[in-house]
Amino acid sequence: MILYPNAKINLGLHVLRRTASGFHDLETVFYPVGWSDILEVMPAGTVRYRTRLTMSGQSLPGSSRHNLVRRAALLMRERYGLPPLRLHLHKQIPAGAGLGGGSSDASFVLKALKDLFSLKADEKTLRSLALSLGSDAPFFLLNRPALATGRGEKLIPLSLSLEGYHLLIIYPDLHLNTGRMFRLITPDDRRPSLQEIIALPPEEWRGQLVNDFEAVAGKLHPGIPQIIRKLYDAGALYASLSGSGSAVYGIFRKKPPEMKWPENYKVWKDDR
Repeated sequence: MILYPNAKINLGLHVLRRTASGFHDLETVFYPVGWSDILEVMPAGTVRYRTRLTMSGQSLPGSSRHNLVRRAALLMRERYGLPPLRLHLHKQIPAGAGLGGGSSDASFVLKALKDLFSLKADEKTLRSLALSLGSDAPFFLLNRPALATGRGEKLIPLSLSLEGYHLLIIYPDLHLNTGRMFRLITPDDRRPSLQEIIALPPEEWRGQLVNDFEAVAGKLHPGIPQIIRKLYDAGALYASLSGSGSAVYGIFRKKPPEMKWPENYKVWKDDR
């Protein structure tokens, strides 16, 4: 079975409060985009083999033994008594970019194994397994625009659509430490809900739709606000950091012009 786990962007992100458990309550809008990895999932063919993950494409830090794809497969094997598996991940979504690539890969494994082995795994169970792998992983089971609260796992589907707009994503080959980013943010729960702001047309989002991580990321890495300014100068209606970064996206009414970026940057645009 071959799958194409897709990325997401965050349309606004409010850090509301720190909880007693040490996590933060958030409010954000997840929006799925077409930048995707390629994932192959199949039975190993014999019980003599252990579950094995091979990888190609972009390199990832750490051992493949700790990759979310393998962890998701082992969770399903343990819960449902599945045979050993062979998995191959061709990585295209940058890691540590705020695009949710690892969480998407993991959730697609859960869905794939449910279908491949005709498992009676209900939605609640899959959501619980996904959440154990990442706060935004349950979103990729839904995989449609949604308002996310809590740690990002409480989802309300939205009728939001960017059909007719053009999206450009720039990854500046920069990994931001999410824990450090949270420590530098002052939570604020006294703002209008993102659900109200997101109801406005994208032409009115600039100055109103805010990602709290953007200001912090800009102080740490001046290249990030430079990318945002460049997107606005090129005609973007709205540009912002995605998640805790470091990927930046721009939303355009017309197809964006060709722009030059440093060779180590990764660029994705829709093909409409």
